[in-house]
Amino acid sequence: MSAQAAPLAAEQALLSVEHLTMRFGGLVAIDDVSFAARDREITAIIGPNGAGKTTVFNCLTGFYKPTVGRLGLSHPQKGVMLLEQMEGFRIAQQAGVARTFQNIRLFAKMTVLENLIVAQHNHLMRASGYTVLGLFGLGVYRHAEKDAVDKARYWLDRIHLTDKADWDAGNLPYGDQRRLEIARAMCIDPILLCLDEPAAGLNPRESHELNELLQFIRDEHKIGVLLIEHDMSVVMEISDHIIVLDYGRKISDGDPDFVRNDPNVIRAYLGEEEEEELPPEVAQDLSSRTDGGPEGRDDS
Repeated sequence: MSAQAAPLAAEQALLSVEHLTMRFGGLVAIDDVSFAARDREITAIIGPNGAGKTTVFNCLTGFYKPTVGRLGLSHPQKGVMLLEQMEGFRIAQQAGVARTFQNIRLFAKMTVLENLIVAQHNHLMRASGYTVLGLFGLGVYRHAEKDAVDKARYWLDRIHLTDKADWDAGNLPYGDQRRLEIARAMCIDPILLCLDEPAAGLNPRESHELNELLQFIRDEHKIGVLLIEHDMSVVMEISDHIIVLDYGRKISDGDPDFVRNDPNVIRAYLGEEEEEELPPEVAQDLSSRTDGGPEGRDDS
């Protein structure tokens, strides 16, 4: 990919973010950012601390209302849905955007299985007619309840926690909790899965298991995955497309090879020394002190 690589065309995208700007008083957290993410691909958003990555997620999932910008999600049944115009809880329920957070938010005192079933609460409520009819064994509710348990057990198997189904979620090892949180998000059958630093705190074995899970979700469930991550071993191994932010602005957009070699990205992560030319008189004085033999040295 050349240095002139352009972002994905909006018409090809599952998610199209156009001119996203988020201001908090006089602070501009996101400054005119545009990008697109395709269906059935893993798109990573990376950048140094404070680059604005989580703010982008908060705008996409309804925690913040953007100051400026259009956030278009191409839903396969409902057409283009403008997320910036939707209430936060409807973005998950109606648009099918699921999210995890930097800090794990499981129901620690519920079992592993119960965490996956409660994620399907909205489906079960619809089956009950939003009444107490479910308590009386209504046929449609019993069918929905069985489907919810079957889906929960499916994901338990995929994240290798079937033998821990009855454990309290808070008692799981940290890596297992991370995978459980992703499985819980998948229980709502999203079309876009947003993951905020899922590899944070994982050891190499757990990171490998995470990579396998995310690739399985992309390839087998055929949905788009939007990923914020600092672990570059995860990003570069599994991402199809990477967007790089720095100080709230997009500085790079392309595939892993393009981003890895982009001077703008290298500069943002590693910094850049600027060499200043010394005035001639200073350079001459420094030369006489370093090249002139014993009189220019202090041997004490």
